[in-house]
Amino acid sequence: MDAPTAPLMLSGDLAARLDALRGAWRADPDPSLAARQRVLDALREMLLNHEHEWCAAVSADFGHRSDTETRLAELFPSLEGIRHAKKHLSRWMKPQGRPVSLWFKPARAHVRPQSLGVIGVIVPWNYPVYLALGPMLAALAAGNRLMVKMSEFTPNTGALMAALCKRYLAGWVDVVEGDAAVAAAFSALPFDHLLFTGSTAVGRHVMRAASEHLTPVTLELGGKSPCIVAPGFDARRAAEGIVVGKMLNAGQTCVAPDYLLVPETEAPALVDAIRAAATRMYPTLAANPDYTAIVNARHHERLTGLLAEAAARGAKLTEVNPKAEDLSASGKLALTLVEGAPEDSRLMQDEIFGPLLPIVPYRSFDEAIAYVNARPRPLALYLFDTDKARIARTERETVAGGMCVNTTVLHVAQDDLPFGGVGASGIGHYHGHEGFLTFSKLKPVLTMPRLNTLWLLHAPYGARARWLLARMLGR
Repeated sequence: MDAPTAPLMLSGDLAARLDALRGAWRADPDPSLAARQRVLDALREMLLNHEHEWCAAVSADFGHRSDTETRLAELFPSLEGIRHAKKHLSRWMKPQGRPVSLWFKPARAHVRPQSLGVIGVIVPWNYPVYLALGPMLAALAAGNRLMVKMSEFTPNTGALMAALCKRYLAGWVDVVEGDAAVAAAFSALPFDHLLFTGSTAVGRHVMRAASEHLTPVTLELGGKSPCIVAPGFDARRAAEGIVVGKMLNAGQTCVAPDYLLVPETEAPALVDAIRAAATRMYPTLAANPDYTAIVNARHHERLTGLLAEAAARGAKLTEVNPKAEDLSASGKLALTLVEGAPEDSRLMQDEIFGPLLPIVPYRSFDEAIAYVNARPRPLALYLFDTDKARIARTERETVAGGMCVNTTVLHVAQDDLPFGGVGASGIGHYHGHEGFLTFSKLKPVLTMPRLNTLWLLHAPYGARARWLLARMLGR
């Protein structure tokens, strides 16, 4: 007999690990409130007790990642999510009474949230802590176990996550490391639910693999998130919000503004305001501890290739590098504003995921709304405006995973708002109560007391049944 191939051996190992977690879940499929709070406390301790190690691991993976950004964008929202879940978990877990139709009284009905079993989570490289911990805390609050596949592009963070979960969350969470072959085998496992965060292209493969077992999926994808600056809006104020959202993690954020829609006559003033805002926030780049590097050479080359193609086709590039520093050895890339990029250029077609910002002029607000609606539905949409009618119109007439008015990115950090995409930007959502529900089965339960009137509709059907049925049909 031939020796097993590497993929088969890999699949067998992952299946055994899944079986071990499923056995742990079957031993306690409905953990008590106290048990769930203990595991959330362990998750909190895992973050707080190793704060510096998390920052160091992520920075090592990126070549340089601002420690402040890691605390702000990874540790803080994870801890806030844990606090929110603990505060509301008792209420979330309680069976919810539901009304019964008049015709079936005195029956009683309720819905009981139940854990699903073992949840699979595939984590991207851009926020490897938060995008592991966010799904993790929601699934644990719902009483599940988890297998978590970390990105091969963040090996230091992956190794730390694996070691600490084994120490703090043994029997609840199993962390898997490895390359794309491991990810492919992982997505083909018969999980009870699978959450993937990453690109739309890879999301299609994940959904296809999951369909083999009818595994339900939550896909948190990306796309090109538009930012509309309304006519007459203060350029300095808009620039502040745009630069904060675009430059967080050097633009390597799924909800970063991907392109700006700006009134044609106001574009020069906004370009100047963005340059000024970026210079105030990042007066230097190469040695600036606040300025994050591009995660690896492959992504750096992809971004510079997008710029080169746009420039070769006539686009105007404005690089915001206040000290004109040589960034070649730092792995960093300066914020670059791009005007006049052709619509069919890769810059305007692909999700950017870096500090490049195309500017698209428009002549009327109708034209801006039409531009957004003519493209795939985005993960986020941003509007800078003070006109209540235009704000309401944008909210009503556009479809996006989420929306912010006069700020960017911050909707993701609100635990009472569901986070997720729509169409090409994703399927399903999580965070807060919505996350608890995503990883739960709401089991409907109907209880019929001994004394009831259903006998009136039992066969053999006579005049009494026909009379009652006529009333039930509204005749």
